[in-house]
Amino acid sequence: MSEIIKTGLVERIEQLITEAKKRTISAVNTAMVYAYYEIGRMIVEDEQHGEERAKYGKAVLKELSIRLTNKFGKGFSVENLDRMRYFYKTYSKTNSSTVLTNSYFTLSWSHYLKLMRIDNPEERRFYEIEAKENNWSLRQLLKIPHFGIIEEYSSKLLHS
Repeated sequence: MSEIIKTGLVERIEQLITEAKKRTISAVNTAMVYAYYEIGRMIVEDEQHGEERAKYGKAVLKELSIRLTNKFGKGFSVENLDRMRYFYKTYSKTNSSTVLTNSYFTLSWSHYLKLMRIDNPEERRFYEIEAKENNWSLRQLLKIPHFGIIEEYSSKLLHS
């Protein structure tokens, strides 16, 4: 047996690489959540300068979707841009001073899409903290009765 194997060098390096990859994925995910928040802010601020908001907003989202999808690929549908808009509106109400200064967003975009369904900001924040501290996957978060998991499963059963 070689000295490298005896000392556990390979295992330590593998562990280091695995941890680095996890941190990289987490950093990219966090950067994208902040980007989605900022995209939402930009859309909302642009809408506030529009005259016929409903028609104007739909046209802007459609044009943005086309241009962003052409440049960056999928992920920028009208529906997703509207989610980003709603994300900003939801989180800017209660966290305007801390959102961009204190590493506020620590969960995945998918987590926030589900959390935005909770209208009560204190309750939403409670689940955010629980999800982060307990390292909840999206699946674990969806098991919470508040998220209507029974309705989702019932819907899937009816449509399958």
